[in-house]
Amino acid sequence: MAAVDRYGDDVLAGDWKVPARGRSTEVAAQLGLVVEDVETGWCGAVVRTEKAGGVHVVHLEDRRGRVRGFPLGPGFLVDGRPVVLTRPVAAAAAAQRPTRTASGSTAVQNARARLARGSRIWVEGRHDAELVEKVWGDDLRVEGVVVEMLDGVDDLAAAVRDFAPERGRRLGVLVDHLVPGSKESRLVAEAVAQRRFAPHLLVVGHPFVDVWQSVRPERLGLDVWPSIPRDVEWKRGVLAHLGWPHATQVDVAQGWKRILATVRSYADLEPALLGRVEELIDFVTADPEDG
Repeated sequence: MAAVDRYGDDVLAGDWKVPARGRSTEVAAQLGLVVEDVETGWCGAVVRTEKAGGVHVVHLEDRRGRVRGFPLGPGFLVDGRPVVLTRPVAAAAAAQRPTRTASGSTAVQNARARLARGSRIWVEGRHDAELVEKVWGDDLRVEGVVVEMLDGVDDLAAAVRDFAPERGRRLGVLVDHLVPGSKESRLVAEAVAQRRFAPHLLVVGHPFVDVWQSVRPERLGLDVWPSIPRDVEWKRGVLAHLGWPHATQVDVAQGWKRILATVRSYADLEPALLGRVEELIDFVTADPEDG
């Protein structure tokens, strides 16, 4: 008869000290890698690595746009598995150059910026310009398109007359809160009524109260953008809802920086803005006599 080992296998056989999650493996801290710090529970995407005070640090941005630094090394999880974060290898980083721009178009590697066209795209303010630059900046430089700020559309008709769009100098304008019955719709109607400019002028708009609203709310941990009472300045009302400082214009500027930091690509923006900007770019670059 065969002997039966009633004590089972040798529990010390094999790697009996292996942790429940497995042993740590080395992983390079490449941009966009989602990592969790075991000690604090902080979870975020790698936005940069640097050497500070003799220590290599990785900075992680969480889903609310907050960024926190941690020393590179052990103590992290990736997909629930323990890892030792290491510095990105320069050669690997070069090999992983993006093939797409933030707007989703094909990236043109090693391209020099084109000499600026005569045509222009106008946006209402600094925040609009910064958002367009962040998502479409690479495309605009390749195409030689300059984006300029209007500081509001109250004098849009006069500004269009001063610019005098013509062949080789097309003008595209992006307007906030362009909905039927709004002040903006009346001002735009006055501008486009100047028929001599019609073939070379395109004014489009998005429905959002402010360009902030074109950022998908989930990037800020919201289900929807808050409804702000009419007697409250919209931007400050939003910042108050988020629990961020909102008393001064400096607070508003800092709040926008935090919102803009959550935008990595076109996927973080609403289609109602994406389509309008793409339409303007196509319009101002379609003139064969431009630039």
